[in-house]
Amino acid sequence: MTNSIFGEVIRVRKFSNGDIEIDFHHEEQITEYRYSADPGRLGNFPKNLAETLVSTLDTNICIEIFFQDDGIPSHVELEQCEDEDEDEDEDNEDNEDNEDNEEEL
Repeated sequence: MTNSIFGEVIRVRKFSNGDIEIDFHHEEQITEYRYSADPGRLGNFPKNLAETLVSTLDTNICIEIFFQDDGIPSHVELEQCEDEDEDEDEDNEDNEDNEDNEEEL
């Protein structure tokens, strides 16, 4: 069975030895993922997936990370994040439109 988490990258640290650390915000918590050229390191994240996550920093892109049964990431899916401020503005506009329609009746 595959499980996944949905969130966004909030911080990235790249080191001179090639290691990458990524802070991933999901479900009101932050999880740190890392890629290392040292295959013996625990929690090793595949390099190509780590670089994809890094590329989403400071964008409006949300990520879903899928994991194999052994906990190793298998793939990621990227999608445009919904802008909560935009949603609130649209809700306010809808409410104003409804009030205008009621006054006309």
